Amino acid sequence: MVHHNGCPLCSSEKIAFHFSCIDHFISKETFALNRCNVCGFVFTQDYPAETEIYKYYESDDYISHTDTSKGIINKIYRLVRQAMLINKRGLIKKLTGLKEGSLLDIGSGTGHFAATMEKAGWLAKGVEINEKARDFSSSAFGLEIIGPEKISTLNANSFDCVTMWHVLEHFHDPFKCLSEVNRLLKPGGFCLIALPNCGSYDAEHYRQFWAAYDVPRHLWHYNPLTFRVFSEKAGMSMEKSMILPLDVFYISLLSEGYKGSRWPFITGISKALCFSFLSVFNNKRGSSVIYILRKSTG
Repeated sequence: MVHHNGCPLCSSEKIAFHFSCIDHFISKETFALNRCNVCGFVFTQDYPAETEIYKYYESDDYISHTDTSKGIINKIYRLVRQAMLINKRGLIKKLTGLKEGSLLDIGSGTGHFAATMEKAGWLAKGVEINEKARDFSSSAFGLEIIGPEKISTLNANSFDCVTMWHVLEHFHDPFKCLSEVNRLLKPGGFCLIALPNCGSYDAEHYRQFWAAYDVPRHLWHYNPLTFRVFSEKAGMSMEKSMILPLDVFYISLLSEGYKGSRWPFITGISKALCFSFLSVFNNKRGSSVIYILRKSTG
């Protein structure tokens, strides 16, 4: 187990127990969340080492690795994903100003996003730790997907855009990851990082049942303030952030199930609509946030 005596973000020793969460998805084990009293960063404490964490991903129901459509929530996820793929493609084209370019998707899962960019005329590659997901990406879409141990073999300054859709929170060393991203981007290139927001309305409401804590797979729990501190410490400039509008529905449905709600679908959708409406007036409280970073042109 990995234990932190100080804050992983600001190094302060003034950390305290926040609350405990259960791994509802696989192990049913309980893990503690700690919070820094100085910078406010929330992180999972006493999580499995990098050589052991794979055990907590071994499930046929882990949709980003298996593309399963089993169960109503995963069916909804697949429908929502298609709409989001189109939105993400449009966002990247708008940010970069390019109709065609080079893109690296870190944590590419079963390859749907990289395939969407390939169809749009981009040269897209992926990085994925799960072998089955890599094989699916290659067989279904003909994509070039490498394991994370080979990312250092990629040429520096070779990508117009690097994306990480709900991935950074899984890395044991997020600073090293972002340093590598900075190396791979062309000058002026963009990095898009989507993360759950532990400062969101739904996180505040569900607390230990909030599905996006997803312990112990999620190690770091950012909000817009702590992510800005992280990105600056990692040597990249944060241009802006925006809400991922549909994630709140998936997260609320799961969270209601974890709470043992009698009517998880109806209650989850109703609450998600409320959270979504409130976040229109305060985009720092959205369930999931896309952070847009840019590499210096100097």
